[in-house]
Amino acid sequence: MISKPNRLAWALGWLLSFASMPASANLNVFACEPEWASLVSVLLPDANITTATTAWQDPHYIEARPSLIAAMRKADLAVCTGASLEAGWLPSLISRAANRKIRPGSDGLFFAADHAPLHQSHEHVDRSMGDVHPEGDPHLHLSPDAIPLVASALAERLVSLVPDQQAQIQLRYIRWRGEWNQHRQSWRTAARHLAGTGVITQHSTFDYLLRWLGIEVIADLEPKPGLPPGSTHLRNVLATPDLARASVIMLASYQDDRPARWLSSQSGVPAIVLPGTVTGQPGEETLEQVINLIVDTLLNHQEPTNVD
Repeated sequence: MISKPNRLAWALGWLLSFASMPASANLNVFACEPEWASLVSVLLPDANITTATTAWQDPHYIEARPSLIAAMRKADLAVCTGASLEAGWLPSLISRAANRKIRPGSDGLFFAADHAPLHQSHEHVDRSMGDVHPEGDPHLHLSPDAIPLVASALAERLVSLVPDQQAQIQLRYIRWRGEWNQHRQSWRTAARHLAGTGVITQHSTFDYLLRWLGIEVIADLEPKPGLPPGSTHLRNVLATPDLARASVIMLASYQDDRPARWLSSQSGVPAIVLPGTVTGQPGEETLEQVINLIVDTLLNHQEPTNVD
């Protein structure tokens, strides 16, 4: 008869050996943005992943190219942000691909924004407000709190599509969640030094992370969301009384840096270009690495306010 501790060790060993079994078939995944391709690859490394955009492209505006239509046509799962981020191109892509697996409402279409609370939702939106999303700010991929919720839901969706890989997916998620929690603790420590400081941004790419860190956005280079910075608005930002409190002007890698460079030359506030998502380059291959890079950069540019 096997004792309880031995039974537990045997069961764990069996689960681990099962988790190492090869997959019966690779899942074809269409990822709208690099962050979701990265997350899928953590949970299902053998998946065949096509990514529609890169860190050097504005995810609001891309062309539904024939190669993307072909990838969507053979996809078993499409993973996108949602909350209208891809409203300008994803519906057309889905329609032209004519793939029943990823039609709206099916298990093959996964929206990250459906699984985490969003900031700045609006009951009424019109064109005078700029590129505002009624559901809320869709740029949740740099939120230390939101990503675990998305990852958990994504793991469940993957299990529903490839149930023979349930053990593998669950083990990878548990391992990933433990590592994420460790990073989160280091970010929380950094937040004690960064809370109360200020930055200037362009668009809301970094807003979830900045809010989590307790950093104030003093001004936005965009006069309205999605509208390019104009000379009149930039002069207004230059005249902002709190401009002296800004430690940096933050830009995402896909944004035009000329307005920020002009403001930097006039104000003396350094302009820094940071990856708005994973790039695939060393040190920028996962969301944890990207957040680490952003946090370290902010720490290097700002004086700590609450040093223990």
